[in-house]
Amino acid sequence: MFKDLKTIFSMEQQKIRAAITAVEAYLPDYILTNEELSKMVDTNDEWIRTRVGIEQRHILKGDKPTSFMAIEACKILMEKHHVDPKTIDGIILSTVTPDMVFPATASIVADAIGVVDAISFDMSVGCAGFLNAFEVAANFIETGKYKRMLVISAEKMSAILDYTDRNTCPLFGDGAGVAMLEACTDGNGLQDEILRTDGAGKVHLHMKAGGSLNPASEETVKNKMHYVYQEGRPVFKAAVSKMADVSVEMIKRHNLDPNKIWYLPHQANLRIIEACGKRMGMPRERILVNIKDHGNTSDATIPILLSDYKHTFKKGDDLVLSSFGAGFAWGALYIKWAVDDMK
Repeated sequence: MFKDLKTIFSMEQQKIRAAITAVEAYLPDYILTNEELSKMVDTNDEWIRTRVGIEQRHILKGDKPTSFMAIEACKILMEKHHVDPKTIDGIILSTVTPDMVFPATASIVADAIGVVDAISFDMSVGCAGFLNAFEVAANFIETGKYKRMLVISAEKMSAILDYTDRNTCPLFGDGAGVAMLEACTDGNGLQDEILRTDGAGKVHLHMKAGGSLNPASEETVKNKMHYVYQEGRPVFKAAVSKMADVSVEMIKRHNLDPNKIWYLPHQANLRIIEACGKRMGMPRERILVNIKDHGNTSDATIPILLSDYKHTFKKGDDLVLSSFGAGFAWGALYIKWAVDDMK
């Protein structure tokens, strides 16, 4: 019996997993505060802080596209961690604000940072995009064919916001995060994932025009159909329920101790984060938050959060990441941190 247990443990240790070996972020220099925003739309600092927990957000000014932030994040990672672009086997970029409908923004980024002859493509899953892109990249790595992948989430949300709509424009900011995933056989890395969708939620959170259903026209522009449309109450209710459900399921599935894991939730609304933490039985100090400074950067929130707190994690630490967004799409990842004292 003990011999069998040792064999199982040895096999588990040797299994190829995808581990985060570097993570960095880029945030635009310009900061839009609640006070400045209140001069643009009918809102105020107290209303925003008490309802969503945001005090400021970063905005990419001028004609710079989403790829600019993704490229900058990758350059920071590659310079700081001494990464040769020729060693990158693939790039997956999650975004709902691509530079163009085509080509993929991932290919634009690859060209700019010197990654050649590698697989690269975009994913559009809204706020749950990083989790889905991470899982896809992990699958590539677990085959043994790919050794090193970049998972990027980048959003220029300011490009699709109506700054006369007080229900949406205070919520979002711009930014990019990138994680480098590498093959790992010491038992650390991605342990499990839960990824789900319910297309019935599409009516509550979407952009009405710009796709084949409502191509751009004089009428769609006039009617402000190229901006984020969100019904706050049903989205809030679903986000609390779905994010907490998958996180609790992950904790139970792996018998994790809520007092010892790190919880990294999507940074959409501080009240959603607190409600999820309560449902999970999490102590506040184990729930990581940066929404106050960055707002909701859509699918970039989690890699930016990872970058902000990377010095907190030690090798072998248990991390649960969860997100919820348009689709509806939501999910959770369970990761064992693979690096001590990440730069």
